[in-house]
Amino acid sequence: MAPILVLNGPNLNMLGARQPDVYGSDTLDDVIELCRKTAARFGREIIAFQSNSEGALIDRVHAARGAESAIVINPGGFTHTSVALRDALVVPEVPIVEVHISNVHAREDFRHHSYISPIATAVVAGMGIQGYAAAVEFLCTRP
Repeated sequence: MAPILVLNGPNLNMLGARQPDVYGSDTLDDVIELCRKTAARFGREIIAFQSNSEGALIDRVHAARGAESAIVINPGGFTHTSVALRDALVVPEVPIVEVHISNVHAREDFRHHSYISPIATAVVAGMGIQGYAAAVEFLCTRP
């Protein structure tokens, strides 16, 4: 089966250094390693990509069409602002799980709206980096 794409948006390259009281001390490398270990339990592979650029994320989503079987995405701040990323995510025609490390619904009002959630198969928020593992396991075990 095709790999699962784990896509991370702006500022997630700063995990472990940026607001550890909100996002924890784990790094993006820790997140990707957790995803790889979780997927390996099901004989699956992870492809990881992170960018602070909206255009680069959109281009990578387009490249997923026919190449990856599902997408786990933490869109970062683009969650609340990017109609363009939302529109791109329907192109690959694969299951999508939106992940947020913090509970965005318990934070600032502007974080309560997601352009991605309405097109996502599932949404995980507030589980720390374990939310990524839950997303990968869900995608590996769904029919």
